[in-house]
Amino acid sequence: MYPSHREREQPIFSARAHVFQIDPATKRNWLPASKHAVTVSFFYDANRTVYRIISVGGTKAFINSTITPNMTFTKTSQKFGQWADSRANTVYGLGFATEQQLQQFSDQFKEVKEAARLAREKSQEKFELINPALNIAAPQISQELSEDRHSPPLLTVNGPEDKLFRSKSADMEQLTSEKERIKKMLSEGSICEINLEAELFTLQHSNAKLVAALHEANTGVVEWKKQLAEYQEETERLRDQVAELEAQSGGPGPSGSETRDELTQSLEELEALLKAKDEIIHNLHSRKSDIHELEKEREEAVQRLHDLETRNAELERRVESAEQTLASTLEEREQGQSEVQRVVDVLEVKIYDLNDLRQSLAKLISK
Repeated sequence: MYPSHREREQPIFSARAHVFQIDPATKRNWLPASKHAVTVSFFYDANRTVYRIISVGGTKAFINSTITPNMTFTKTSQKFGQWADSRANTVYGLGFATEQQLQQFSDQFKEVKEAARLAREKSQEKFELINPALNIAAPQISQELSEDRHSPPLLTVNGPEDKLFRSKSADMEQLTSEKERIKKMLSEGSICEINLEAELFTLQHSNAKLVAALHEANTGVVEWKKQLAEYQEETERLRDQVAELEAQSGGPGPSGSETRDELTQSLEELEALLKAKDEIIHNLHSRKSDIHELEKEREEAVQRLHDLETRNAELERRVESAEQTLASTLEEREQGQSEVQRVVDVLEVKIYDLNDLRQSLAKLISK
């Protein structure tokens, strides 16, 4: 799985990521170590039998971290992970382009960590075989050493026992405090990262909702304008029909005048409603930010459009009734004219007969 011991360090695994370090002042914020994604590699040093994570940009080293068995790589999000390095006194963070790259790096970290643990155990066993005098220590000291195999071996066997215990106790306290500090740094970094991601997700979700709502409102306004143009054309058509009917009738009767007045009033009301609709659309453009209010006004506009359609249907029925009335009036007028013509014809016959009778009388008188 890993290369054998060689004369120099050899790369094991490489990935591209954005490198961050925890802010040493606040221990809460991330500071970018690189402006762009850089190469982050695992290296194996055969001479010292250690594994390291190294990232270099030009002459600057972004990461130089020696992996120890007690290190832990934590994935704090889908594309971000971090680990603490007590020797460098910092916490490193890596941002990857994809979740798969983060998973590959995490798996490699676990494998290298296990390899580092095995290498340390082999090194300790080899050191104990070379230095058998270390086993002469008192049973109490041997027991304490076995409880913490990762602590450096105590080489001062010939010193006083109390000095050995104090040294061991001091190392344990230092190790405990170091672990607590690293845990705190990890938790603070993770909380900060999670909060930032949650805030970013909330902002993106809100932005998407606002964009969708504005797009829907714009679409509705365009549709309403189209319907208003159609209603205006319908109004002009009805007005032309009324004017044409008036021209054909010649002289409006009482009932026709009243009907036209009603039609004119209805048309004026329709124009007023259309103007009100234009004002509503103008107000909708100026109040797009309030989505709930916009939705309510849209429903009201739909209801008004429905009312306008009802009024249009009523106006069409009135126009049809007026056309029927005008047709009846014209028919009656034609009947009256035909009756007058008949009377005139009868009178002409009577006048001709009277004239003939007058001439006959005149002839008789002259005889």
